[in-house]
Amino acid sequence: MNAEKPLAPIPFGKPMLDSSEIEAAARVLSGTTLVHGPATHEFEEQFARRVGAAEAISVSSCTAGLHLSLFVHGVGPGDRVAVPAMTHVATAHVVELCGATPVFIDVERDTGNMDAAALDAVSAGLRAVEVVHYLGLPCDMDRISAIAAKTGAFVVEDCALSLGATYGGRHTGNFGVTGNFSFYPVKHMTTIEGGMVTANDPAVAAKIRQTKAFGYDRTIAQRTRPGIYDVVALGFNYRMNEVEAAVGLAQLGKLDNFAAKRAANYAALKKALSDVDEVTVFESEKGKARSSHYCLNAILPADGHIDRDALVKHLNAAGIGTSVHYPAAVPLFTYYREKYGYRPGQFPVAEWLADQTISLPVGPHLAEGDALRIAAAVKSGVRAAKR
Repeated sequence: MNAEKPLAPIPFGKPMLDSSEIEAAARVLSGTTLVHGPATHEFEEQFARRVGAAEAISVSSCTAGLHLSLFVHGVGPGDRVAVPAMTHVATAHVVELCGATPVFIDVERDTGNMDAAALDAVSAGLRAVEVVHYLGLPCDMDRISAIAAKTGAFVVEDCALSLGATYGGRHTGNFGVTGNFSFYPVKHMTTIEGGMVTANDPAVAAKIRQTKAFGYDRTIAQRTRPGIYDVVALGFNYRMNEVEAAVGLAQLGKLDNFAAKRAANYAALKKALSDVDEVTVFESEKGKARSSHYCLNAILPADGHIDRDALVKHLNAAGIGTSVHYPAAVPLFTYYREKYGYRPGQFPVAEWLADQTISLPVGPHLAEGDALRIAAAVKSGVRAAKR
């Protein structure tokens, strides 16, 4: 008798690449232009149209875009920038890199997004507000924008996980001075590595384009002396290359299909987990907000009677890839804790999510039946992980 074939692992995320990306990269590599070329310009134009923004500027990463967004607005020492306590550390790091001070805001229990009431309580004197659309569900941009306007702060959107998400019918990335997207391999689409900044103010877009490339100014010199440039501002090397842009163009053509699969997988997994009393799942819609379905967070009770780490080990042993978004409230990471003196208990919702959530896969790499398999593993794992 033949032994039963083991089930294939289900990774948390997987870049969805085929011959179209390989051929696109090969076309670039067989030419002579690897940066500042037509693929990058076309990718920017198509992405801007995709999200409904006036302009899009390709960058080396979402982190680079966030840094540029603060830098070109002159954020520096003495400035205070609001940052959600539950986010990737990059959102806070770019504030530090500008020499400014992050002001951490706890998050909502039912979305993981910045708590507008908590933001309002500390809004006086803020220079900027960085919003993060947690796991792809947009923040309450009406309330946050109103609070920022009241105090004179500008808004920057961290859209790393929200490609395809909308608020009031508008795509994320259109509510602040910039939106900043990530193309890391397991995101909604990939360019291998890279990001995009969206802007609806031409002056902001122009400044970011210049600053991402050393502060070059070629416009005057090139009229009479090709290849000669001036440097009119401090800048960085935050450019995307042509190979990445070509891969991005191929991925954009698949994005509708990717998004539909994510939404279907999210709905199937959420339904399959509905009879697990110990697990809570965020809604993918709230008011005007519609999610991008980056992943599904299985949220365990705050009392800790289920061992999250044991449940993760159970899932991984069953071949289910998992992640944690994110492993600590940012102000409790060693760097921020030691610099600013933060202590456990100051950000209770963010701390609960950090300790008691497991991110489960819903990406387009899932096969038919995978949602039921993941849910079954969660159910058996919850029983085994009870303390």
